[in-house]
Amino acid sequence: MSVLNRLLPDTEEDIGRFVVVAAGLAALSGLLFGFDTGVISGALLYINESFPVLAESSFLQGVVVSGSMFGAAIGAATGGWLADAIGRKRLIFAGGLLFFVGSAGMAISPTVNWLIVSRFVDGLGIGFASVVAPLYISEIAPPEVRGSLVTLNQIAITGGQLVSYVTNFALARILLDAGLTWRVMLGTGVIPAAILLLSIVFLPESPRWLVEQGEKHEARSVLTKIRERDDIGGEMSEIERMVDMEEEGLGELLEPWVRPMLIVGVGLAILQQAVGINAVIYYTPIILEATGFSNLASLVGTMGVGLINMSLSIVAALLLDRVGRRPLLLVGFTGMFATLSILGGLYYFVGLSTTIGMIALAMILLFVAFHAVSIGSIYWLMSSEIFPLNIRGTAIGVCTVILWLGNFAVAQLFPMLFDIGPAIAFWTFAAVAVIGVVFTYSLVPETKGRSLEEIESDLRDTAIGKDNVELADRPKADQVD
Repeated sequence: MSVLNRLLPDTEEDIGRFVVVAAGLAALSGLLFGFDTGVISGALLYINESFPVLAESSFLQGVVVSGSMFGAAIGAATGGWLADAIGRKRLIFAGGLLFFVGSAGMAISPTVNWLIVSRFVDGLGIGFASVVAPLYISEIAPPEVRGSLVTLNQIAITGGQLVSYVTNFALARILLDAGLTWRVMLGTGVIPAAILLLSIVFLPESPRWLVEQGEKHEARSVLTKIRERDDIGGEMSEIERMVDMEEEGLGELLEPWVRPMLIVGVGLAILQQAVGINAVIYYTPIILEATGFSNLASLVGTMGVGLINMSLSIVAALLLDRVGRRPLLLVGFTGMFATLSILGGLYYFVGLSTTIGMIALAMILLFVAFHAVSIGSIYWLMSSEIFPLNIRGTAIGVCTVILWLGNFAVAQLFPMLFDIGPAIAFWTFAAVAVIGVVFTYSLVPETKGRSLEEIESDLRDTAIGKDNVELADRPKADQVD
């Protein structure tokens, strides 16, 4: 608890131990996400020994890797609706269960088809988790620490990646049988999944979702428990007021007052991936090998990327509720533009050598740091803040589907761009970072320190104000010829 408490800004009120523990347990969903994205890279080195057909077909190798991404996209697409329909807690359980089944299935795969199906099931669970974890945490967190607590999910994602890198390295050194090595690598995913499933019993349901279902007495009980005080009348009344104002149905997702926030959510999802973070994570060994690193040195470099990613996600948690969302986004995109531009310049103007490889590794680590402290953490936070309660799950699902499709597209396109020329690849991502600066400055609102209900109310008022201005500017009927 002392470590978690250091992540939280000083506040006039005691935040309470229970809400921090609940947020931490829910963030284990993010660890599943991160573990899967990292573990497959090491396992692929050994799967070919068991299934020679994979060594003969790069297409099948791609299907094995992307099977999880495809499942995650479908999980995200349906997970938002399910989060609104069955509740946040049940969907966390479903995500953990699917990840457990998928990991176990991969470990015992007798055929390539079995492996692909298991990857798909595993991905469904990840898709559910990527939608519901930040949503749930945002709805139980007090506004003054919501940024820090939601960022626990991003810390868990990057922590899962780091754990998978270390696990792969250790198993590769310990196990001598290639067929056993990849099965144990992929099968270890059952451990974090089991921990999440056992933790569900300690999680309360989201009080905001309970109010929407008409279970106001239960919602009040949960809110009292997670705030660890009895004076929750004002917060409860505000939740009830906003629920009463909302209309049912997906139509509200396209309402004029929601549309700007949908643009922000989708835009941040696209930028998080289009700036190239997962190209760097997936292909760091290839990038480093191209500059003279050995296989082992490249693997150590990959672990360095994972460590930096997790460390700066913790820094983001420390800063979000102190500095705000917009300043971190602007600094992050600017830093990513600089590091990516330098990377491109190294490849284009200087050429490849071991010395250049060390500078390239430094630029990669700085790029990952700027990403982690900004859009890497802030997308998950803001997507859970800016949408109205009754469609929050669905809206986050829409944005997260876009994110997973972007992940897939970047992972597929980067090798081709890299073959055309590494400089072209990195300068393309640098151009995206410039777009990120303009997008943030022009469209992204600041949500630091405001309750979810205050954010929604302000957005409604802003839309109404714009509508009134437009009406005032229109000529009256008797003034029209």
